[in-house]
Amino acid sequence: MTSRRTPERRIVLARENPRGWTAVELDDAGEERHRHTLGDDAVAAWVAAEEREDTPRWIIRTAREVYAPLLAMGVRLTRTHDLLLCHAILRDTDQVARPLAPSPEWVRQDPVVEDAPSLFDALEQPTSADSVAALLDQFRLQRRVIDSSGDGRLGLLTSAESAGGLIAEEMRAAGLPWSETIHDRILVDTLGSRPLAGGLPSVMVGEADRVRSILGDPALNLDSQPKLLRALHRVGVQVESTGRWELARHDHAVVGPLLAYKKLARLLSANGWAWLAEWVHDGRFRPVYIPGGVVTGRWASAGGGALQIPRSLRRAVRADAGWRLVVADVAQLEPRMLAAMAGDRAMARAAQGADLYAGVVATGAVGTREEAKYAVLGAMYGATTGDSGRLVPRLRKVYPRAMALVDEAARIGEDGGVVSTWLGRSSPRPSDEWARMQARATDADAEPSDVTVARRRARDWGRFTRNFVVQGTAAEWSLIWLAEIRHRLQQFPEAPRPAPASGVFRTRPHLAFFLHDEVILHVPEEQAEAAADAVREAAAVATRRLFGDFPIDVPLDLRIAESAEK
Repeated sequence: MTSRRTPERRIVLARENPRGWTAVELDDAGEERHRHTLGDDAVAAWVAAEEREDTPRWIIRTAREVYAPLLAMGVRLTRTHDLLLCHAILRDTDQVARPLAPSPEWVRQDPVVEDAPSLFDALEQPTSADSVAALLDQFRLQRRVIDSSGDGRLGLLTSAESAGGLIAEEMRAAGLPWSETIHDRILVDTLGSRPLAGGLPSVMVGEADRVRSILGDPALNLDSQPKLLRALHRVGVQVESTGRWELARHDHAVVGPLLAYKKLARLLSANGWAWLAEWVHDGRFRPVYIPGGVVTGRWASAGGGALQIPRSLRRAVRADAGWRLVVADVAQLEPRMLAAMAGDRAMARAAQGADLYAGVVATGAVGTREEAKYAVLGAMYGATTGDSGRLVPRLRKVYPRAMALVDEAARIGEDGGVVSTWLGRSSPRPSDEWARMQARATDADAEPSDVTVARRRARDWGRFTRNFVVQGTAAEWSLIWLAEIRHRLQQFPEAPRPAPASGVFRTRPHLAFFLHDEVILHVPEEQAEAAADAVREAAAVATRRLFGDFPIDVPLDLRIAESAEK
């Protein structure tokens, strides 16, 4: 006897005004069955009851507007269809004959301000497109595109993207455990004593005085690029910028203290005491994540520098008492994705084990691990000069399928075409100005300078599309990894010792941080080993979901620790 799968239960959930909610239960045909009008005082209990009954899929405009306030009420959602996130995918995809028509109501406006409290308040406000009718119409259009894809890839991608929207809000609600005391100690040890308002810490003052002394200008403002460049030129350091790599090429006494000063200045500016006061509260760092904030599908951040936590500060990421961090990252994720996408078994063999670059050396294509790294990165980013440009041709001999995939993606981009990731996220088309430039360059009377510029711009776009397919597929793997980790953690029992600052997750293991190919979990000490197993299992499932039984290793560097320091 063949069992029939129960249709997925779907509920449209809309925040119609700051204190009012509408929920519409749909029947199997997608038509309205029941409508509920709820206030803030009732919505939490109602949603929680529906979750306990059968975990429906909630059709929402975006997790940022709907899920953030529910989390503040102590309610979690299991699965959603995030219409704003999915619209961007289904509008641009070239994997179906009729993608979603663009609509200004469904263009996501990501925040760019740094003021966390006012930003969070603003994100909770509903918009004019939040009517149930608008949500339902958009959902039907999106389902039409997803169902027309045939092979299920767009369905997997939109489900993973929607899960990413939930995870982003959950990580903000839970926060990344952060010791303000340790952070302050690191700053004092590195920068010197904390300055009075408007001043510089003592170590920075010392380095600045050394620079001024060597340059013979005791009043020089080191933060003024033009003045600093003139002072460097006067002592024979002929540089066009004060970038680290350019300065390091010069053998002069000023280079060392100047680079030291600039490094300290970056730390003070990006993660100094002002950052600590603004972004860390009650032992938690709560950044604003933007899922799909990059065209490849990678995440971005709207504040707090969530994607640029310096290595020197990772010691401040510290678990609560009785809890542990599970820290895991993937080595060389993108080239592993390239090998699997291309079905390049030779490259997959090089990827067996923890170090793909060592596997490349073993083929004899290059002599050292450093050369292997230059060659592989050059292949993915389209390097044509320097060590990468010299070494890339060697890879074509040993990994022809992988190289053919990225070469073809580059060719399509140079022709102004569209490329897609493994699951169907498509690259944007070049601008109209780009197209006009290419057209002018083909005219019989085109100026040689116009032809040269057009060719350079075409190659630049080809390098973008070459990397798009690889980076975007790696982002898809990471999304599924996150979703599978989250699913497994939801099955864990409550912890006997809570972590109060984690809010709704105070008694549950949870994801606390994500950066492209790294995750940090905050888990009760007694659940740490099981949580680590969940992370490994999730990685294996993500690989199978994307590539079936193709033999590609995606190994994790995983550890259980009290701090995130490497």
